[in-house]
Amino acid sequence: MANPSQTAQHACEQILIEDRRYNTEHNIWPSQVIVVDRLLARRFELLEAYEELHSKLDPHPRALWAFFDVLLGAAALWNPERIARARAGRTELVATNADIALKAAELAKLLRQREQLHNTSGFKSYTYYHVVDVIAAAARDNYLFRSHVQESLDALRSHFDLKYWPYLADVIEAIAHDAQDTAAEPSDPVTAAATAARRASLVDFFKAWFAGIEQNRMSRGGFLPPSIKLSDATLAALVNCALDLDPDVSVDGPYVKRLRQGLRQAQAAARAPSHDGGNGISD
Repeated sequence: MANPSQTAQHACEQILIEDRRYNTEHNIWPSQVIVVDRLLARRFELLEAYEELHSKLDPHPRALWAFFDVLLGAAALWNPERIARARAGRTELVATNADIALKAAELAKLLRQREQLHNTSGFKSYTYYHVVDVIAAAARDNYLFRSHVQESLDALRSHFDLKYWPYLADVIEAIAHDAQDTAAEPSDPVTAAATAARRASLVDFFKAWFAGIEQNRMSRGGFLPPSIKLSDATLAALVNCALDLDPDVSVDGPYVKRLRQGLRQAQAAARAPSHDGGNGISD
């Protein structure tokens, strides 16, 4: 008869093996397959972690599966390399919006200059002057626009003369203001958690992982119970293996303990609402 440790290992690894099989057969999520292979290769480092996970999550329907789903997703999408790319993307987005604001303002100025020349030079260039002309030209390859929108838009244009419509320069100037006034904000809580710190570190991964757990609690429609009390050593072992950390950069239980304490203190200082200390997994 299998002992509890063997039962737990088998249950956890069956979830991983099934996830790998499905992804491989459907040719999806190769990055998650890599994470599964890491966990399976370093299985003997995870025996105690699997036993704790199984004893605390297996009584809840699909909770064990949901936990590994979050772990694999975090390790595949929010590992240090991916987080670095996300930070670089944020910087590039800010620079791109600034560039759009500048160039759109320049284009609006040129459009106003061209309109003045049309009115004063005695020459015309027969370019677009009505915003509806631009919309129609931009959508000429859009079958749905031509089939369902264009006729009504043309009728609206015929009903209201030019004074009721914005000039092209006004439209471009609005784009300039829009790009200038915006800010690069994370599109979801996990991205926000992973990129909030000023300096990149392994803590960013933990934040993303914990945020993913928060998003998958039962209170949010997921399968994870309200309070998951896992030890610091279990969390450390899972991260070491999922990220395939070398011994010289691996983490241990005391490191995770300090990290979670730091996150709780930071959130308390910011007065952030939380049901379990805000670090994703309760002590």
